[in-house]
Amino acid sequence: MTALFFLYACSTAAPPSASPLDDFGPVPEFSLVDQTHSPVTRADLVGHPWVADFMFTSCPDICPTLSARLAGIATRYAEAESLRIVSFSVDPATDTPPKLAEYAARFGARHPTWRFLTGDVAEMKRVVTDGFKLLMEREPPADGKVANVLHGDRFIVVDARGHLRAYADPKVPGELEATIDKVLALPP
Repeated sequence: MTALFFLYACSTAAPPSASPLDDFGPVPEFSLVDQTHSPVTRADLVGHPWVADFMFTSCPDICPTLSARLAGIATRYAEAESLRIVSFSVDPATDTPPKLAEYAARFGARHPTWRFLTGDVAEMKRVVTDGFKLLMEREPPADGKVANVLHGDRFIVVDARGHLRAYADPKVPGELEATIDKVLALPP
């Protein structure tokens, strides 16, 4: 009897690739504007799975690398018409819609599939730190350099219901793609 139970338990176990996704709760409500000056709210994204990232246009470090990675994701998932990419500026005082449009063009971002969002500084900080639970802190400029903004480097994958499902590490090859595949396979 024990052997039969063991065989049954082993035969019904899900393979590792089919492991369930976490659910970290809903994305916070927000009201921002994109690179075309169009308003964007959380409700506008419901019905679409999406990948969020956090960047600023004058970033000398990780932001261009992350944006290039997302450009590859946009190409890879071009046939997945519902997938969206949403880049939140962590330097909204500097990143106006025209600056975001210029930055978006550098990476071949197609609107509205890939939107770059900005808004009031307090609203952006609330969304990034309280909502997505990531760092967003402006460092004072040093030695005449441009001010740096410390921020999280994770890609956040959101399901079509607007729930945070994963914090993908950009340094782990294939992690983002595997998570996107799982979210795209979820029922609407």
